[in-house]
Amino acid sequence: MSKKSRSKLWFLVHSWLALPIWFFVLIVCVTGTLAVVSQEIVWLANPQMRASQPTDDAPLLSYDEILAAIKKAEPQTLVESISRPDEAHFALDVEVSYPDGRSLTVYVNPYTGTIQGTAPEFNFKAFTRALHGWWLVPFTNGYSWGWYLVSFLGLPMLVSLVTGLVVYKRFWKGFLRPTLRIRHGARIFWGDFHRLSGIWSIWFIAVISITGTWFLIQALLSDNHISWSSEPIIPALARESVPMSSDAAPPAKISLARAIEITEQKIPGLEVSFVSMPGNAYSHLSLGGRGWYPLMFQTATLNPYNGDLAATRLLSDRNSLEFVTESMRPLHTGDFGGLWIKLIWFFFGLLLSMMVLSGLLIWTKRTALATANALKRESKKARSAAVQPATTRETSEASL
Repeated sequence: MSKKSRSKLWFLVHSWLALPIWFFVLIVCVTGTLAVVSQEIVWLANPQMRASQPTDDAPLLSYDEILAAIKKAEPQTLVESISRPDEAHFALDVEVSYPDGRSLTVYVNPYTGTIQGTAPEFNFKAFTRALHGWWLVPFTNGYSWGWYLVSFLGLPMLVSLVTGLVVYKRFWKGFLRPTLRIRHGARIFWGDFHRLSGIWSIWFIAVISITGTWFLIQALLSDNHISWSSEPIIPALARESVPMSSDAAPPAKISLARAIEITEQKIPGLEVSFVSMPGNAYSHLSLGGRGWYPLMFQTATLNPYNGDLAATRLLSDRNSLEFVTESMRPLHTGDFGGLWIKLIWFFFGLLLSMMVLSGLLIWTKRTALATANALKRESKKARSAAVQPATTRETSEASL
């Protein structure tokens, strides 16, 4: 075999070995696309998660009314937190504990206060996000190697975006005159589709690759015990600040409505979407939600007895690294603007998955054709080499 033939053979081996990487990238893209709408898929399958209105004009209950309804239905239940999902058709997520030590998350109807069911510890949403994010590899000591494996894909994805724009000359023409030839064979169709979907997904690929690369950096910083948090540690309430009661009843606390009023006065534009109740007599009441910047939560910590503000966590309190870090996850998942944002992320995630699939098909077909041609050439050379000695031998015998 000549040196040129050996080089082509090694190139073909290299090409076939790249196929598992293509499949890995495809699976990561598909699972990420499903993870974006996994909560909605669970909602479709589980009626207990739905916020069904008893009547068309039924108002939403306040947090105080939700607490009263739960206490009335199950007097022994201790409510630990209440969370309102971004989408109004979802039931409230309420974390509760019971005297026997059980801690559960239950679905509560926001219009009636009825406990509709119990959330499982591991469902389709958790499965798809774990499969996409770290391939179900457990976190034993820091971030799992599955997390590193997936987040590392952000680097080649970013490089492929840049090189694709360099290779595809005048790519902006794809916006003005998109080309998708359907009747010219599979290879031309998938090639056009790959280029066209890549052009229209430039912004999405940039967002996913940059945020994915940041997850890799975040894991490296965390596993090397490099902290960037500026969040203060809030001490427990002083003993003298906890009011004493003459009987066995617990001290009176302010209403959640009053706590929300204080919080929204302190943080203008904030819409409180979750409340964390005090865990004991010396714990604070915590409230939070999103404001004008939808990628990040702001919180307030209050004295549950008199409403004094103990601390706040505002956008302006974050340092630059925290601001970037906390913005990455919602940008990556599309979980910051309700259903329509998720549908946009789902559509472009599906387009990205199809683009990877088209690249896989083009690569496979090209490699298969190159392999078949190489085998034909080698077979032809072998037959020629076998015929040549026989011809030489016959010539020699004739001369004798």
